[in-house]
Amino acid sequence: MKILFFASLRERLQCEQEQWTDLSGITSAQDILNRLIDRGSPWDAALQNGKLLVSINQEIASLTSKVNPDDEVAFFPPVTGG
Repeated sequence: MKILFFASLRERLQCEQEQWTDLSGITSAQDILNRLIDRGSPWDAALQNGKLLVSINQEIASLTSKVNPDDEVAFFPPVTGG
């Protein structure tokens, strides 16, 4: 499973992407988020703001969306514009 981080989230985490092969206990986007938050700083502070957006295979999804081993899951902050 490929995990991607975009925009300011990528900068805060200093990580663009990860490839996960250990998917034990991972069935939803929320499970991925929980595993990332469990890493501690800076992951917990960056990911616990409650405003994150998630996409699965480049389509907007929710944290309760189911994931599969070959999925690409991306996390990113809300986009603002003007």
